[in-house]
Amino acid sequence: MKPIRNILLAATAAFVSSCTPESDQVDASGAFEAREIVVSSEATGRILSFPVQEGDALDSGAAVAGIDSVQLHLKRLQLLRSRKAVQSRRPDVARQIAATRQQIATARAERQRIERLLAANAANRKQLDDIDGQIAVLVRQLDAQKSTLETTDKGIGAESDVVSVQVAQVDDQLDKCRVRNPFQGTLLVKYAEAGELATVGKPLYRLADLRNMTLRAYVTASQASRMKLGQKVEVRSDMGDTSRVYEGSVAWISSKAEFTPKTIQTRDERQNLVYATKISVINDGYLKIGMYGSLKLD
Repeated sequence: MKPIRNILLAATAAFVSSCTPESDQVDASGAFEAREIVVSSEATGRILSFPVQEGDALDSGAAVAGIDSVQLHLKRLQLLRSRKAVQSRRPDVARQIAATRQQIATARAERQRIERLLAANAANRKQLDDIDGQIAVLVRQLDAQKSTLETTDKGIGAESDVVSVQVAQVDDQLDKCRVRNPFQGTLLVKYAEAGELATVGKPLYRLADLRNMTLRAYVTASQASRMKLGQKVEVRSDMGDTSRVYEGSVAWISSKAEFTPKTIQTRDERQNLVYATKISVINDGYLKIGMYGSLKLD
C-alpha cells in the first residue's frame, strides 16, 4: 500500500504545482529601503525654533530650525566698522600729487621763457641748466610720491580685503545657524527640541526620501545574466494577505558575486553565490521601509 500512497502524494503535489498561476512565481525577494540621512547642526548655540514634527513632509531648502546667532551678528557689525575705518585711511593719490604736478608745470613754463630770452641773448646758459635741474628734481619727487602712495593704498586695500574675508566667514556661520532641509523627504525621527543646546555635529533629525523606494534583492548568476541597468521589472509588495504590483527599474547590479546571505532571499537556495541588486520603485504611499517585496523579471 505504501508505494501506491507515495504515488498518489506525488501526483497530488504535481497537480497543485501545475495549478499555481505563473504570475505568482517570483525570481527574487527582498526588503524595501529608502535614502536616509541624519541632518546635524553646523553651529553651536541654543536652538531657538524647531517647529517640525516626526512624519512631516519637508521641501528641499525649507527652514527647519534656528540656532541663536546674536554674538555672530555683533561680530559682523564690529567687522563692518573695522573695514570702514581701514578704508578711510586710503590716500587720495590725485590730490596729494597735485601740488608737485603744478610745480613741474610752472618750472616747464619758466624753462620756455628762459629759452626765448636765451635766443634773444637776454639770458645765459646757466639759467637754462638750473631750471632743467629743478624740473628733474621735481619729476623724481613726483615718482617717489606716486610709489609711496600706491604702496600705502595697496597695503590698506589688502587689510580691507582681510576684513572682508572675515565678514564672509561670519556670514557663512550665520547661514549655518539656519538649518535648511537638504532634500525633499519625510522627517522620521527628531533627536533634539527647541531650547536645547546644539553643538557642531550634533544630530538634529533623520530624513528619508519615501517617494523613491529601493527594493534590495539577491539574484543568482543565471538571473543576473537576464538583467541590465534601466530594465523594467515587476515588483510586488508583501502586505500580508494582499499585495500591490509596481513597475520597477533596475538601478544597480553588483559587479561582484558574494556568498548567499544567512537569510536567503533568492528563489534557488542551492546557489552559493548571488548578486545584489537594487530596483527603484515610485512609492504610492503604501510602501514602508523594511517591508518585504518580490521581483519578477519576465
